[in-house]
Amino acid sequence: MKSQSILYEPFSITLPCIRVEQPLGAFFIASIDAAVLRQITFSDIRKMSGDRELDTYLGIQRELDPKRVKDIQKYVTTVDACFPTSVILAVEERCAEFDTEKSTLTLHSVAADDGEGRVTRIEIAKVLDGQHRIEGLKDYAGGVFQVNVSIFIDMDVANQAYLFSTVNLAQTKVKKSLVYDLYEYSRSRSPQKSAHHIAVALDQLPTSPFYRQIKRLGSATPGRKGETLTQATFVEAVMDLISTDPVSDRDLYKRGKVPRHAGQAESRKLIFRNLFIDEEDSTIADILLSYFTAVRGRWPLAWDNPENGYMLARTSGFRGLMRLLRPLYLKSVDAIGEVPQSSKFTELLNRSRLADEEFVVTKFLPGTGGESRLFNSLLSEILPDSQRPLSESEQL
Repeated sequence: MKSQSILYEPFSITLPCIRVEQPLGAFFIASIDAAVLRQITFSDIRKMSGDRELDTYLGIQRELDPKRVKDIQKYVTTVDACFPTSVILAVEERCAEFDTEKSTLTLHSVAADDGEGRVTRIEIAKVLDGQHRIEGLKDYAGGVFQVNVSIFIDMDVANQAYLFSTVNLAQTKVKKSLVYDLYEYSRSRSPQKSAHHIAVALDQLPTSPFYRQIKRLGSATPGRKGETLTQATFVEAVMDLISTDPVSDRDLYKRGKVPRHAGQAESRKLIFRNLFIDEEDSTIADILLSYFTAVRGRWPLAWDNPENGYMLARTSGFRGLMRLLRPLYLKSVDAIGEVPQSSKFTELLNRSRLADEEFVVTKFLPGTGGESRLFNSLLSEILPDSQRPLSESEQL
């Protein structure tokens, strides 16, 4: 909420703008330097008041998500950072003056002698949408970063709440799988693009355990049956073995640089890292093909019949198996980067006493719980503590 304890200092900024008329009312489109935007905005965080059954909600914003802010802080440092959609602001009429002849909008603070209380610099504009983007620019120290804004003047609270809900609740989110699919058109190399290409290759290869099994756009592909994994699930699991920071790796390639190779210790955690840096994506695909061919051969009923309650080829099963790949791979090769024969993996998987009939959703529940239970169950049977190539810290 706005505070009246800040020392008042006069402030004013004039912005070239466009006046737009729409059914909700008129508003102004302008661009503001990121640093200035942070200086003049505040967020009306939603909070609960009272302890009765019908609690009253005050304000219209959601609490900041620290992870989302951190992701944006990293994103704005990349070479192709962009916020194409407007940050939406609400400004009191007494804090704004529009010059029709010059098409400029002046936003300013207000001293306390106007009878309605003062408005300090940081209280001029209320953020209706875009608080995470603004917070993500807090420590930005790069070049020019202007933010396009839509400014509503003297909008009542009911309309502010309506606009907020329309923007944040009614819009359709873009599926992650579609986002990864669009990396096909990227000109530069990245973990995202490589993992996407591997997903497509294994989905199209007739001998692959993933043949016609991956939902490229995140939803069922017309003309197919039995798709069990989204591309996003596959891509993100592969990237976990390539990079701890895919965004930074992508940015380096965009800048014409190459990420560093992993040292010996790091390569035991990121087993695909150096293959990726050396542009040996086909080798990564071969390792995955060898491993999952062994999985399907060991538990064919559970892998090939996901519609009958089996979970091995579904999200939680796949993610649990991808976590298991790292210790099994290190046990199967003399040097990281080699492609072990599928029989090497089969030999290890045969140590497990789990039968096909046990890989069901009633035993391994969907979600991270079932994923972890599958990983731990298989690891404890296949590689007792004394035989594990990874330490406990490396397993995490």
